[in-house]
Amino acid sequence: MLCDCFKSQLEAEILVLRHQLNVLRQRAPRRLHLRWADRALFIWLYRRCPLILDAIRIVRPETVVRWHRTGFAAYWRWKSRPLGGRPQIGKEVRDLIRRMSFENRLWGAAPRIHGELLKLGFEVAQSSVAKYMVTQARKLNRSQQTSVEHRSIDSRDRTVRLREQCYVGRAHR
Repeated sequence: MLCDCFKSQLEAEILVLRHQLNVLRQRAPRRLHLRWADRALFIWLYRRCPLILDAIRIVRPETVVRWHRTGFAAYWRWKSRPLGGRPQIGKEVRDLIRRMSFENRLWGAAPRIHGELLKLGFEVAQSSVAKYMVTQARKLNRSQQTSVEHRSIDSRDRTVRLREQCYVGRAHR
């Protein structure tokens, strides 16, 4: 009894050979013009059993691998295509938004910059302006500053104590 893997490989090889014979009977010119279905069958069989390349005689094995890679690339090109949505904003407008928000920090939120862009003739949504603005560092109130200072002092104290303990521990050895 043959193992299932070996048996399925033999069946796939027989299927490839029969298909090649059918193709050769249908077309007798010097150069074969394979249809899409013929190529798809070879690719499908190659994906199921890569050793099938040894049985293919009417095309070179490299050709089947090339077809497979081309199909793989086409699939991912299709998968990563833009699906639409809001049109992209030009780089010069994005740079202008960043520059205006950086140079005019007192303007605050996006509505002011959005209004200025509309006056200049740029049709940009306010949400897009907010997305491309330069984020400003948030000021801490006094209690937050005190908390940050205490945390940094505590961490420095711990570091000094650990170093002293390590040094003392080495001296006693």
